[in-house]
Amino acid sequence: MDSQPHNHLSVTFLPFPTPGHMNPMIDTARLFARHGVNVTIIATPANALAFQKAIDSDFSFGYHIRTQLVPFPAAQVGLPEGVENMKDGTSLEILGRIHHGISVLRSQIEILFQDLHPDCIVSDMFYPWTNLFYSSSYLSNCAVHSIRRHRPQERLVSDTDKFTIPNFPHRIEMTRLQLTNWERVRKDVPHFFVEMFESEYRSYGALYNSFHELESEYEQLHKSIVGIKSWNIGPVSAWVNKDDGQKVKEEHKEDLPEEPEWLTWLNTEQNESVIYVNFGSLTRLPHAQLVELAYGLQHSGHSFIWVMRKKDENENEDSFLKEFDDNMKESRKGFIVWNWAPQQQILNHPAIGGFVTHCGWNSILESLNAGLPIITWPMFAEQFFNERLLVDVLKIGVPVGAKENKFWALGDKDDVVGREEIANAVVQLMEKEEGKEMRRRARKLSDASSKTLEKGGHS
Repeated sequence: MDSQPHNHLSVTFLPFPTPGHMNPMIDTARLFARHGVNVTIIATPANALAFQKAIDSDFSFGYHIRTQLVPFPAAQVGLPEGVENMKDGTSLEILGRIHHGISVLRSQIEILFQDLHPDCIVSDMFYPWTNLFYSSSYLSNCAVHSIRRHRPQERLVSDTDKFTIPNFPHRIEMTRLQLTNWERVRKDVPHFFVEMFESEYRSYGALYNSFHELESEYEQLHKSIVGIKSWNIGPVSAWVNKDDGQKVKEEHKEDLPEEPEWLTWLNTEQNESVIYVNFGSLTRLPHAQLVELAYGLQHSGHSFIWVMRKKDENENEDSFLKEFDDNMKESRKGFIVWNWAPQQQILNHPAIGGFVTHCGWNSILESLNAGLPIITWPMFAEQFFNERLLVDVLKIGVPVGAKENKFWALGDKDDVVGREEIANAVVQLMEKEEGKEMRRRARKLSDASSKTLEKGGHS
């Protein structure tokens, strides 16, 4: 493979450096390469480290895939070396510097596009100066367009009054508080989002990490409400990993000992008896919420495994969680995994009976692939729309009662979900008849997810 393949379609991928956007695009790039496409992925050095072993492995098997590095302007934007991903932002200031560094790269990337001269560019929606790859659900994108066009929230008296999303095949009710800040009130749409919408309309079409059986009605609605082509290519993570013979992504194999402690514990639990809790890489819960979550899980009476990022800057928070973790291990009722865990492996373990999630699209797809119902706890961005898909359309979700769409770095008012609501949601999912029915529906979607990947399937 010393030379470029002849007469192969050439596609360049430009992922946005945050895990929820980057991971599915890397999986998509690998999928394209496995179908004979000549693939180039543009990334900065620290971000490339997260997936390079998987790319090298694919290359060694004869696929035409490589990474093209562009240096991140850390010194120029006042960041330490290696801080290149939005998940590394510990404050609004640091997040702003990372975003500025990403925007500075535009001229270098445009030159690369000219040099590479690909047949097609697949780029993230957060690069509005390029074309489009959409990283969430059909429903969420249709909802944004419908609300932007009809402004139903402006007719409400209170932020907690409900409106119905216009022209939807299902009755989807929201409050103003569940919308992003720029969608809540009548004011000019931020320039960034205007550019993003215009880019979407200009693009040849959008790739969706979804599948027909999951969102068929909103796939159809997308044609009329957005008006561009779209292709279902999901669930890409399941497709890329289906031949690996294991659930752990290749780039993280070395992170797992022969039998990690959490797996030893999980192997002792009864089938479908454990709740898995993970809020993704960008969510940072305040201390008061962590306390309520901890006691809510404990009071539910069900075992749990909880993935938690360490926060060295908050010793009180860490000390509370460590003490709680010790108590749970002693009682054998719970287990905290610090910083990172192989989510797909955990979700597919027979002991897991449900998933508490922030409703990020990748986590939803991985839960559906495993046939698990979901306790929905959206935080920000399009996650409240995704919650409605799970609760109102697919009917496999129990809402925990999150009320406000707010990124953790914006504002200082924290609305805490109480331990009673958390415990009740767990009990409803794990014990009640409606929870059992949700599990049956989730298993049907898991079967559909597997079939859509087979030869002749919709994906």
